[in-house]
Amino acid sequence: MDNSNVMDKRKFLSYASRLALPLMIQNLISTLVSSADTVMLSYVSQTAMAASSLANQFTFVLFCFYFGLAAGTSVLCAQYWGKGDKKTVERIIGLATKLTLLISIIFFLISFFLPEYVMKFFSESPDTIAIGAKYLKIIAFSYVFMGFSQVYVSALRSAGKVVFPSLTYVISLLVNVTLNATFIFGLCGMPKLGMVGVALGTVTARVVEAIMCLVYSFYSKEIKFRLKYVFERAGILMTDFLKICLPSVANDAVWGLAASAFAAILGHIGDDIVAANTVAMIVVNVGAIACRGFANATTIIISQELGKNNMEGTKIYASRMLKLTIAVSVVGCGIMMIIRPFMLMFYEDKLTPTALHYLSMIMIMTTWRLIGEGINTCLICGCFRGGGDSKYGMILDTVYMWCVAVPAMALAAYVFKLPPLWVYFVMSLDEFGKMPVVFGHFLKYKWMKNITRDEAELASK
Repeated sequence: MDNSNVMDKRKFLSYASRLALPLMIQNLISTLVSSADTVMLSYVSQTAMAASSLANQFTFVLFCFYFGLAAGTSVLCAQYWGKGDKKTVERIIGLATKLTLLISIIFFLISFFLPEYVMKFFSESPDTIAIGAKYLKIIAFSYVFMGFSQVYVSALRSAGKVVFPSLTYVISLLVNVTLNATFIFGLCGMPKLGMVGVALGTVTARVVEAIMCLVYSFYSKEIKFRLKYVFERAGILMTDFLKICLPSVANDAVWGLAASAFAAILGHIGDDIVAANTVAMIVVNVGAIACRGFANATTIIISQELGKNNMEGTKIYASRMLKLTIAVSVVGCGIMMIIRPFMLMFYEDKLTPTALHYLSMIMIMTTWRLIGEGINTCLICGCFRGGGDSKYGMILDTVYMWCVAVPAMALAAYVFKLPPLWVYFVMSLDEFGKMPVVFGHFLKYKWMKNITRDEAELASK
């Protein structure tokens, strides 16, 4: 075995940490903003908090499309960057932007013109539906801006340029939380707008985010967004992009729709379990910061090494990233348990007694789910996608989520009519059911593929 191109463990840990740290900072800021929104909405009403959570499930489905496109962009860009082909990286950004715009327009039309129908899928409460519909109608205007920035920052990260993407999210999310506070509480002479104010703050933040990306692109000497590539007929590059991107989009969409189905089932059980889950997700996101950062860094590392055709190094680095992800997931669970009593104390007078009891138990159940999520994200999204094998994750999640996980939760809720906490317990096992199959595929190493092409081949097709 030739390990001459493999970094020693100490140097590799330093490199992986440099990639993961900005992603962790981005996740931290995002979590803090989301937490602040939840806290601020709890002063409005529990119904507003539940409506926000359920309305965002629709936006989450759109996020899954964005994440899939961004994942496809990241994998191809990282492999071509590892190969040293900057022009093809910029062509890939153009292709991804084109698809992102099309998807954004579809979701805009649904969110703007049919918000009540969207909310009725998630809730039977008239008040929750009415509040959530107002939110969706405004948030629709953020979609195009959000999609573009997702694609561009993914391309930058794939080249190891992780500082600016983190700075972009920090600034946009600070804008978001500042405006949300202003509009929710009526600061600086502004009217109190509640959920409508949250939507306005989000739209403004997404516009700021997109403008920052365009300005960076204009002055960048390495990775630019070029409008001509949006309209370019890309030939075989489009084929390669779709082979990676479409399974990623389908995978994240299937997973996102399943998560929305979970939320819909909880929503039909009652607002207490929805409110408890909304608060619990704050703690989960804090605990998952490092776990998700290292899992996402796996995609960059694996893709770049395969672009260099370093197969032995890829195997070693994949194993190291898995161990790192497991370690930080366990630490994250410990952090969640430390935060738990303080969260219960804070929400004691803001949630109903039933919702507070649900919250206490849910925060325990989310610990084992976090470890499962970390392992599966590292392998499916990091290794398999980074190696060009995004189709495997799509097939696995489609079969497992819709033939096992969602039906099991629906049976628990509607057929056996189990108590809400037992329904949640069934949901919390979803990540572990598919884990043996995931590990089996990982250890075969058939997912490792160098999918780059030389310049002559790209130009001739």
